[in-house]
Amino acid sequence: MSKSYRKIKKGLGEAIKFMEGNLAGAKVFQPQTIDVKKLRTEIGMTQEKFALAFGISLHTLRHWERGDRSPQGPALVLLNLMAKQPDTVNRLLYQ
Repeated sequence: MSKSYRKIKKGLGEAIKFMEGNLAGAKVFQPQTIDVKKLRTEIGMTQEKFALAFGISLHTLRHWERGDRSPQGPALVLLNLMAKQPDTVNRLLYQ
């Protein structure tokens, strides 16, 4: 068996244990909830510019800011990245 095969086999075993509920040693990323309006105002964008810049419908953005809905999935991950490193995210998106 090659070294690569052993690593893949070990990782697969860990993934199976994780799916069975054994979280020992697992690192799970759980995005934090985001105050979207606060984030948007901190980076100095209007609702229209923010929605356009990040591919969010203006309607959805307004719901998030009012608290009617909350960002989920990839949108929540992107917002977490924006909250932590807005300059980096902007640079990567608009190079």
